[in-house]
Amino acid sequence: MLNPGFANLQPYPFQKLSSLLVDSSPAAKIPIDLSLGEPKHPTPEFILDAIRDNLQGAGKYPPIKGDKPIRETIKSWLINRYALPADTIDPDINVLPVTGTREALFAIAHCVIDSQVNDPVVVTGNPFYQIYEGAGLLAGTSMWYVNTLEENGYLPDYSNVPGHIWERCQLLYICSPNNPTGMVMSQQEYELLFKLSDKYNFIIAADECYSEIYLDEKHPPLGILQAANTAGRRNFKNIIIFHSLSKRSNVPGMRSGFVAGDTVLLSKFYQYRTYHGCAMSPYIQEASIAAWSEESHVVQNRHLYREKFDAVLDILEPVMDIYRPQAGFYLWPKTPIDDVKFTRLMVDNENVTVLPGSFTSREVNGVNPGKNRIRIALVAPLEDCIIAAERIKNQINTI
Repeated sequence: MLNPGFANLQPYPFQKLSSLLVDSSPAAKIPIDLSLGEPKHPTPEFILDAIRDNLQGAGKYPPIKGDKPIRETIKSWLINRYALPADTIDPDINVLPVTGTREALFAIAHCVIDSQVNDPVVVTGNPFYQIYEGAGLLAGTSMWYVNTLEENGYLPDYSNVPGHIWERCQLLYICSPNNPTGMVMSQQEYELLFKLSDKYNFIIAADECYSEIYLDEKHPPLGILQAANTAGRRNFKNIIIFHSLSKRSNVPGMRSGFVAGDTVLLSKFYQYRTYHGCAMSPYIQEASIAAWSEESHVVQNRHLYREKFDAVLDILEPVMDIYRPQAGFYLWPKTPIDDVKFTRLMVDNENVTVLPGSFTSREVNGVNPGKNRIRIALVAPLEDCIIAAERIKNQINTI
């Protein structure tokens, strides 16, 4: 017997992309891949040094909870980043290091979902990080998708979710800054979710993995713990946040992040993980401490992304319906033809790979919010991003 959730799983977006391009004939040009959100900026040497200097830690099993120093470091980072009172974060009960947020985002559904109660639902924005859907379906729930549309500022409008769905909702996945739209939730939007969570008692899983890549240095994105504190909710009831070093510090292969929030929820997630495993290696802990403790490399990282946004938008704005996001490293433009056909043409004619927007979303009420859009990940070097933008422009001008 297999988990019945497998029957409802769709191929992962990059599986779909591979199938789309399996018989393509790429143009005889240097290939540029802007489909995968994998940071390409160099990993800071001080992080690599911390790994090399602590490899002796490979000789012992790491604790599931992580050692005290990494939890203390994460506490300090949260308090400084989100202007939280020092006593709102206890590193022993509010913080848990994880081996990358992807596995934690998946695992949280299996920790909190009771599939035997009231036909449970997981709610998520649409488009969405596909892990949310897979986690929900394999945990035995149904999914409810909230369309992320231009008329709503490229964020999901949770005020339109029916009450009967909230009554069945056990877990809400949110992503701010949003993947793929790059927009950031407001205090008002967070407070609506707090009220709904209080009324219907569901968990809010806040994916904040793009929080440290933003275009206005003076206005970092609001985080849900910050919003909760502003609203006077200092116990972070029903809230769990997910943060990662992958994008912030250009270490996607290091698999390092953390979760934090509600102490009751964190205690259960810790218990779950004593069986689930995925403890962070001691040398990765040391490298993570170094990364979370240093901000100048993150400022430089943001500078590099701003340069790419400026250059690419200058090229594409005259020929595409495109906007400047608030955060993240994606562009989410409209395409002049079907997004899947456009993606195929870009490979065949220009050897530039992007991700069809419809591969990241589902059709809801006759609308697929990713249709006729593409996701462009500005992760390649500046020169390559400029070349890719010129090629996209060339393709549009031939349609």
